[in-house]
Amino acid sequence: MERVVYDRMAELDQRHWWYRARREVLAALIRRRALPPPGARMLEVGCGTGHNLAMLAEFGTVEAIEVDPAARAVAEQRLGRAVGSAPLPALDGVPSHAFDLIGSFDVIEHIQDDDAALVSVARCLKPGGRFIMTVPAHGWMWSAHDVVNHHKRRYSKAGLERLVDASPLKLEALGYFNSLLFPLAVGARVAGKLTGKQDSDDKLPPAPLNRALEIVFAHEARLIGRVPLPPGLSLFAVASAI
Repeated sequence: MERVVYDRMAELDQRHWWYRARREVLAALIRRRALPPPGARMLEVGCGTGHNLAMLAEFGTVEAIEVDPAARAVAEQRLGRAVGSAPLPALDGVPSHAFDLIGSFDVIEHIQDDDAALVSVARCLKPGGRFIMTVPAHGWMWSAHDVVNHHKRRYSKAGLERLVDASPLKLEALGYFNSLLFPLAVGARVAGKLTGKQDSDDKLPPAPLNRALEIVFAHEARLIGRVPLPPGLSLFAVASAI
């Protein structure tokens, strides 16, 4: 990702509606579909500034990996211990068959060889351990946001299913989220293309709008993993090691 993206993440990940609501949605999805055992050993691959680590710690002991040095330093402050730097797709040095749960949230789309990335994740899971990932949806929504964030692709639902099915993992759940705000997101992306927008769309909105967007997105925490959500801005998949 561009340096500005990491810097903005560090500045906004505790205040921006998307980060705050997504943590609620991910926590609900983990509780309902990933089902980590008590005291689970967990790994977040591509933790960025570590803004998910406190949420993940509710489910067990958390370890993390981040390749960007500045973001990793912020994550280490938040975690209170060292964060690894082993990059995907190889995850060199990460122990095999060690983790009950591995999470990778909006990371796999950055990896050229996503097939190899899932092979490495499967290697690091205990038998029966689970992998939960999120990725951006809909290739037709490609925009300046994806360019600035150095995405290699956006995924279709069928494409994400094929990726998991071709890996050593067994797909257990797959679906959309960030669905309630999807029409607004489509409108914003279309407007950005028409006006030639060249930057990302992750600036902090005015406080009343930021709060309203958070409330709407966070409402999906009541639904995800219980009922299928309509097409949304993102996809999730939960898979288990065989």
